Amino acid sequence: MSLRTQLKKVLPSISVTEQEALDAGDVWLEGSIYQGKPDFDALRAVPEAKLSADEQAFLDGPVKELMAMIDDSVIQNSKHLPEHILEFLKKERFFSLIIPKSFGGLEFSPYANSTIVGTIATKSSAVAVTVMVPNSLGPGELLLHYGTEEQQAHYLPRLANGREIPCFALTSPEAGSDAGGIPDIGIVKKGQYNGEEVIGLEVTWDKRYITLAPIATVLGLAFKVEDPDGLLGGKEHLGITCALIPKSHPGVELGNRHDPMGIRFYNGTTRGNKVFIPMDFIIGGQKNIGRGWQMLVSCLGAGRGISLPALGVSTAQVALKSASEYAAVREQFGLSIGQFEGIQEKLADIAGKTYLQEAMRVLTTEGLGMGLKPSVVTAIAKYHMTEIGRDVLDSAMDIQAGKAIQNGPQNTLASGYVAQPIAITVEGANILTRNLMIFGQGVMRCHPYLQSMVESIHSQEQDADKTFNKILRKTVGYSIGNSLRAFRLGLLPFTAGSKSQLPEVQAYEKAAHQLSAKLAVYADFSLLVLGGKLKQAEMLSARLGDVMSYLYAAMASIKYYEQKVAVADRQAAAPYFHYATRWALQSAENALHKFLDNFPASGTRKFMRVITMHYTHRMPTISDDLVRELAQAAQLDTAFKAQLTHLIKPTAGDGHDINEQAYKAKMACLDLLAKVKKALRSKQIKPGVRFAETLDNALTANLISSEEYAQLIDYNRKREKAIRVDEFDFDMNLLDDNAQPVEKVQQAS
Repeated sequence: MSLRTQLKKVLPSISVTEQEALDAGDVWLEGSIYQGKPDFDALRAVPEAKLSADEQAFLDGPVKELMAMIDDSVIQNSKHLPEHILEFLKKERFFSLIIPKSFGGLEFSPYANSTIVGTIATKSSAVAVTVMVPNSLGPGELLLHYGTEEQQAHYLPRLANGREIPCFALTSPEAGSDAGGIPDIGIVKKGQYNGEEVIGLEVTWDKRYITLAPIATVLGLAFKVEDPDGLLGGKEHLGITCALIPKSHPGVELGNRHDPMGIRFYNGTTRGNKVFIPMDFIIGGQKNIGRGWQMLVSCLGAGRGISLPALGVSTAQVALKSASEYAAVREQFGLSIGQFEGIQEKLADIAGKTYLQEAMRVLTTEGLGMGLKPSVVTAIAKYHMTEIGRDVLDSAMDIQAGKAIQNGPQNTLASGYVAQPIAITVEGANILTRNLMIFGQGVMRCHPYLQSMVESIHSQEQDADKTFNKILRKTVGYSIGNSLRAFRLGLLPFTAGSKSQLPEVQAYEKAAHQLSAKLAVYADFSLLVLGGKLKQAEMLSARLGDVMSYLYAAMASIKYYEQKVAVADRQAAAPYFHYATRWALQSAENALHKFLDNFPASGTRKFMRVITMHYTHRMPTISDDLVRELAQAAQLDTAFKAQLTHLIKPTAGDGHDINEQAYKAKMACLDLLAKVKKALRSKQIKPGVRFAETLDNALTANLISSEEYAQLIDYNRKREKAIRVDEFDFDMNLLDDNAQPVEKVQQAS
């Protein structure tokens, strides 16, 4: 019995859904990371993402106008999105970001799509999700790639101008993360359509969590097709299929709503019982029966890297801007709270991770802009960027404390704080994404021979043994090469290469090579020792996936620093870059340690340690000095900080505007404030009960001029407004600065 035959008995074959997922996307930078040789040449060759003139005009025009229209506190206390906002979204073609211009769409790049969604999300999660969904996984994208000419000609112009509102229904009560197990069925039958008997499908479905379903006019639907009577002349079970069904079609039920944490985007259910549809409703026509899963995975691989990561980035940028401005303006014990090390530790973490978020957003959308569909990279982006968004938002909440927990127009964190867990559950719950998808797909996609080997093991061809042996020899050679490289880099780390022209980058590039070489060895031994059981060893495989993810993040950080940071801003950006890159590399190294500590075979574990010289922590550390440096940099009004918070567009009177005015007013009078505090310490003037009284005393003592007094009074007025929180009367009507009702805010019910 050959080795191939023996392995065939113990190794599971690749399922149809797994194979379709593997075939649906592209391998990009993650392939070189997995194989132990991060391709920095390919990284630096990725075309830099920039907004076109049309894209910039859209941001400066319709997006800016939309931001001025949004009052998220009103939206959150209402039952519906304001009708004038929905109409504006339709009129200005916000639902057509990915639709080609030939069909009346805007045809924007992935980078622009991400920037638009992220910008809106800084003001309102509900409006951002409403814009996001039609431009992500849904009928528009499926029609673009798979629709018939007739379907495209009919629907795409109508989707572009808002005459049709789409939703896409995949998730069922019985099938969430296991989307391939959907119980919704379409039976091939003859039925009546437009007065004629035609062959079609009798579809029964029950779907939930469907965004825009309550207001949708056209339903994208995923279901399994069965042909028990053989009307199509083939097998009985034909697989997952996608169809496009008008809401007006008899039997379609749309309208019941869910309440996603009080965030007022439309989300709900759709059902149908034995609804007959013609074959023309299938996206791409009858020939695409059974291709639905491949279609969905292919489109999801791109959309997943745009929308949800954009929400994570917007959350981080809001956290950085609001926390840094508040830390600079808010004073306790006679000092701005940003001078206390406890606050600085949180603020530095927010700042460093916001830099990393933006770097990952830019690199991921640059890859998508090249026409790639890297499903592993987009899974990395979706998981880590939504999780980091939640992490930094928690820190910002801690810094702002009581101000952060009071609802109202001035609270810039509340909407994101409530909405962030929603993003974490969408398009694959994050537990699934980390534990099964990133390394689970990565190991098959990125290993140069594994998929071919598995296919040869289960092959029925006569020369299967010969093919298997040839692949096996290549695999052994590949593994030996990985081990030798890892041993060399472990023993002689200085031999790692770097092609960066910047000295501050070189050490990090070398570190990425060292960690990646170890990853390749551990992945090889995991496959050798655990084989098919690696699928069930989710905690182990998730840690290997973490290494891939954090190395991708480190590469993104390096590319952003080299290409997106102006030379004049390098000094200001340096602490952000060092913190972000060190955090990513440290996290990758920690994941390797946890992997080895828990590897079940002790002999193999010891051998892996020896061959990679992995005993101690070698990555550059985040020191207290770096934390202090970054926290201080984050409180400065620099061009680079503005670049890192560019998604936020304050409008007159909103929370961002109030905070920014107070912050900039303080930055403009730092010297005057220092003069007043020095006079207080030397007892030249007496402190007042309130700061305004202190300024009166300073003016009386001729310590400051009348012009300086006016500037300080203006700052103090803006400071007091920035640190206050919204107040309501007993019936929860919002009060203005003079304690008068602004408008009656209706409670959601």
